[in-house]
Amino acid sequence: MRNIKMIIQYDGTRYKGWQKQNENVNTVQGRLENILSNMTGEEVTLVGCGRTDAGVHALNYTANFHTNSKMNVDDMSKYINDNLPEDIALLSLKNASERFHARYNILSKTYLFRISNSQTKNVFDRKYVHRVNERLNLNKMRQCSQSLVGTHDFQSFTTLKSKTKSTVRTINYINIEEKDNIIEVEVNGNGFLWNMVRIIIGTLIEAGTGKLDITDIENILAAKKRAEAGPMVPPKALFLKDVEY
Repeated sequence: MRNIKMIIQYDGTRYKGWQKQNENVNTVQGRLENILSNMTGEEVTLVGCGRTDAGVHALNYTANFHTNSKMNVDDMSKYINDNLPEDIALLSLKNASERFHARYNILSKTYLFRISNSQTKNVFDRKYVHRVNERLNLNKMRQCSQSLVGTHDFQSFTTLKSKTKSTVRTINYINIEEKDNIIEVEVNGNGFLWNMVRIIIGTLIEAGTGKLDITDIENILAAKKRAEAGPMVPPKALFLKDVEY
């Protein structure tokens, strides 16, 4: 049985996230598995590099699947591309080692969130950029973000309700840069909890508007209570940028 690795890109606007739920729910995994199953004549299960929330996008999303099909990867690529909807694209497809696993082999993931802080509204950005009207202090945001870098219990930064799963994660870096009137926040870590990135960004925006300082961020971490952190930003401006193996 072959192990095939694929990298895809998708606009998550009309999907209920990555993970397949049931036949009546439109998900990225569900769409892809239907195509792969029709292509191979087998029931294909696609392993993804992680869940993305409803409305979240991916620039480079890695997945893998096993098949007994003899079709070569070039013919597979053509079949997949010919059958994909316009909001999903196949970037690469290749044979992988039997040991490759899209989720278990991950070293780190990078998420990108885009913010408009310009006085002038750009209507063409509205579907993929989060607009903040109050002027943001980027230096303050950068300073506060450093309190989140490292290994911490991020219980305050997730909507996860489970008391049995660990909420300890490691953030390797948070970069905040402004390009062409768009603020780009990159968060890289070894893994993320449910809604964790969106709550981190919402909290940093509160720091940027002067509502929070470094001490507040440290207290939020220590509290281990979701109510202590900032609001959760909308999914439309969040992209899974990269996955490192």
